[in-house]
Amino acid sequence: MFKGKKLLVVIGLIFSVMLTLVVGCGTSSQSESDKSKVTEITIAGSTSVQPISEVLAQAFMAKHPEIKVNVQGGGSTAGIQAAKTGTANIGSSSRELKSEEKGLVETMICKDGIAVVVNPKNEVKNLTIDQIRKIYKGEITNWKQVGGADKEINVVTREAGSGTRGAFEELVMGKDNPISSKAIVQNSTGAVRTTVAGDVNAIGYVSLASLNESVKALSVDGVEPTVENVKNGTYKISRPFLYLTKEPPAGAVKTFIDFVMSPEGQSLIQKEGLVLVK
Repeated sequence: MFKGKKLLVVIGLIFSVMLTLVVGCGTSSQSESDKSKVTEITIAGSTSVQPISEVLAQAFMAKHPEIKVNVQGGGSTAGIQAAKTGTANIGSSSRELKSEEKGLVETMICKDGIAVVVNPKNEVKNLTIDQIRKIYKGEITNWKQVGGADKEINVVTREAGSGTRGAFEELVMGKDNPISSKAIVQNSTGAVRTTVAGDVNAIGYVSLASLNESVKALSVDGVEPTVENVKNGTYKISRPFLYLTKEPPAGAVKTFIDFVMSPEGQSLIQKEGLVLVK
């Protein structure tokens, strides 16, 4: 009788262990299955668009944990190419597309101004479009020529392929007015801002949304670079922020872009100092 009870106990323990293993395997399998259901989309391109894309991505992923949004830089030209080739689900650009780049599906998520910036210690407060053009061409080379100190102007620009540079060349330089080869070239908005912040005699241009106290934004033709002035059209150096897709957005890409253009997404854009288009 005792041996029979002992046998039953042993059988019970074996059954319990087997049940635990089966349940454990099922949980592990389910966990792996959940992971495999996560969809990843990539946004690549403009370093000016990148910060707002990161803000939007974080808010979106909090609502949609099944979709991971990977945000990368690289510049507008790279973003346009990435959208064309499909190496990114969404390309981002901070300039209008050239005629030879057309053919992509464009979604304007907002507008942004380009602020012309100097070091906070620089006494110059306003420049005309013509003066800015001549500074960047190398025709005006000393701050005293525009009402400042008798110091050489150190011109800072973005790299070729940058959407900010492309927009600046179109809106300020115009045709047949190349930026001087003597200009210091930086490969991101942050690098331009840091360079100007560290050089009393420097001048640069950055996204309006990226302004901080390390640099001073100049008025242009007497108009301050503000969100309101970009919106009402009085500040002329402004450009679109674009999301680009090879085909009409579908699936996870459409879900993300719909979120960006929703009241919640547009509210986040507005909080970042950008100009709404809706």
